[in-house]
Amino acid sequence: MSWRRALKDTARSGIAVEKKRLEPLIAVRGAAGLAIVIALSLWLFGPAAAASSAFGAFQAAIATFQRSWRPRPELAIASGTSLAVSTFLGYLTISKEPLFLALLVVWTFAAGMSWAAGPTIGLIASSNVAIMLVTVTLPTSVAQAAGHAAMMIVGGLVQAALIVLFPVRRWGAHRDALADALAAEADYARRLRHDPVASFDPQPLMEARNAAAVTPRQARRRPAELHGARGIAERIRPVLASLADPAMGVPAEGHARDRVRELLASAAALLDAAAHAIRHGEPVAAPPAALATFRTPDTGSILTGAPYRAMTRLNTLLQDVVETAGGTPQQDVPSGARGTAHSAESDGQSTSGRAPTHPGARGTAHSAPTTRTRPTFLALIPKALKAMRGELHRGSPITRHATRVSAVAATGYILGTWLPLGHGYWAPLTSVMVMRPDFSQTYSRAVARLAGTVIGVAVATGVVQAATPGTLQSGTLAVASAALMYLLMRTGQFATQACIAAYVVFLLGMGGEEWTQTVPERVLLTLMGGLLAMLAYAVYPAWETPRLRTRLADWLAAQGPYVAAVFGSYADPSVRDAPDVRGALLTARTARAAWHAAVARATAEPVRHRGLSRTAADDAEDALAQLGRVAMLLEAHLPERGATPVPPAARFADALRESTHKGAKAIRERRVPTWDAVREALDAWETEDTDKVVRNTATLVLDTLTELSEALDTAVPPMTLDGTAPEKPDGPRDPKDSATR
Repeated sequence: MSWRRALKDTARSGIAVEKKRLEPLIAVRGAAGLAIVIALSLWLFGPAAAASSAFGAFQAAIATFQRSWRPRPELAIASGTSLAVSTFLGYLTISKEPLFLALLVVWTFAAGMSWAAGPTIGLIASSNVAIMLVTVTLPTSVAQAAGHAAMMIVGGLVQAALIVLFPVRRWGAHRDALADALAAEADYARRLRHDPVASFDPQPLMEARNAAAVTPRQARRRPAELHGARGIAERIRPVLASLADPAMGVPAEGHARDRVRELLASAAALLDAAAHAIRHGEPVAAPPAALATFRTPDTGSILTGAPYRAMTRLNTLLQDVVETAGGTPQQDVPSGARGTAHSAESDGQSTSGRAPTHPGARGTAHSAPTTRTRPTFLALIPKALKAMRGELHRGSPITRHATRVSAVAATGYILGTWLPLGHGYWAPLTSVMVMRPDFSQTYSRAVARLAGTVIGVAVATGVVQAATPGTLQSGTLAVASAALMYLLMRTGQFATQACIAAYVVFLLGMGGEEWTQTVPERVLLTLMGGLLAMLAYAVYPAWETPRLRTRLADWLAAQGPYVAAVFGSYADPSVRDAPDVRGALLTARTARAAWHAAVARATAEPVRHRGLSRTAADDAEDALAQLGRVAMLLEAHLPERGATPVPPAARFADALRESTHKGAKAIRERRVPTWDAVREALDAWETEDTDKVVRNTATLVLDTLTELSEALDTAVPPMTLDGTAPEKPDGPRDPKDSATR
């Protein structure tokens, strides 16, 4: 993509306003906390302290809005406390410019590195540094600075108390995540009716798994309908794929295919009913026609073998999910549910439709449900520090971001101080607020901040000129602007930045500053800060495009063990130490999500591919997705303990595990992977009389691996001396020959 196109796309995304569901009660709660702090500060200390403490309460409320399944009071307290410490230290050094610059560089570098611990911590740390640049100018003595810092801590405590005392839509995010997962599977079932090999995005299931992590106290209070349904949903997905795929025995057309379409439509209707019930906390209104479809007596004569087993398991799982979504406690699930709900929450379980029967990695049929435990806030601190240490090396994009943001903050502060505009901190404040570790967010936020600042400042200035508000009126307008920002926060950066600009104008007006002292310079310095941020990324970038091969190799390295674990389960079902299919699947999903995130970032970058064209990346992605789908077909029918062993599956699993490891290394080194060991294991399998379904699935696995090699074979065409790519010879090239070039 050219720079012109990239800038155009990022500018368009920066000023876009998305249609999101608004949560006015949460916005009112945040604004109420801000109003309490402002009123208390005005009463005790006066306008200057009120303006300073208001920033603390404002930022504390923003911290609780970050991606979290339940607002954490600890985030509000940590945000207010860290801002208080930053403000006090900044005031102690502000009179000595070299010392303050050193503090600013250290603080911004640490804030940049904090993105390694996650976007929530990164955003809080960056916002605190930006706000500190404003608040250090408000006190006039060390005692006042200490008082302002104390009021910032009070602001965080007030917001935390409001979260505890006035919870809004308790368990709402958890309900939405689980309902979205069930609705996604309902949509998948409908698509399978028309496309038996349709793909499925596991992101809703991953979100539901993240939402299921709760503290022990929350686990005791969690609604009954949030227990177990996620684990059942995990089991439903492979069963749906197995029922629809022609490779498992149902022909593409005919009476059997028509019956499969009816079953899939009924499954979709039941899943939608369960999703609606969970989302709204209501009893499940299961469609009678959908339930009757699974009771049709002639289904057994139409479907046989693997499709009939898939239908039976799907019926069982749908009963479970309907009963669980209706709020039936797990211990009260009737025997017709066949025990699948008893281990539904365990992430160490297989995702097959049967209840595990042997202890080991798959668990036991009647074991007590395990709960995913969410770490406490204090336990997150050493994990965050460890993540930051892990990214502290030269090639890390997080380290490059931290270096960029600290250099730009110092440069912006020096330029802002040198220019005869006053309030020079607006330039570094803007840079710190807009800079992110990736290109698209940095540039889109820079455009959004400039456009939003102009609109917000213009509106606030018009209000000030027309109404000439006093201290109380300015405080009220600031609270109203903050409430509007909280309400529109998830609709995009443009609306958010406009509200923030108006909030700052009103708040500083409450502190005694005239609009003529802040508005013109704020616009100019905001423009300078945004341009510095954009220029810094262009000069010292951290492009994702050159790392796409590594991301693809990571996905292959994770997908291979998952597929191998599925085949290993068939080798000897009687062993106690069964392969951990579930753990391997979760690892593969994480690698898949990392790949898609990298592709999304690379697509917006003005960088040409280096060794992996867009076409090759798309084809390789399709091949790896197909590899996971093929393994999922077998996962739907994992054998029970005591089933007939399939010894060739063990050799095939070992060859697959070793070959995908070597293949990932080849991709990183810009070579085409080969699959000789997998092919030899499959050739040896062909001579033995074993389960044909498992063997045929192994053939599909080799086919997808070959497709992956063919996709990568076109990724690095040899260049002629004049710099142009020669014409490709007719016919496919042998991957083995490509690897030796």
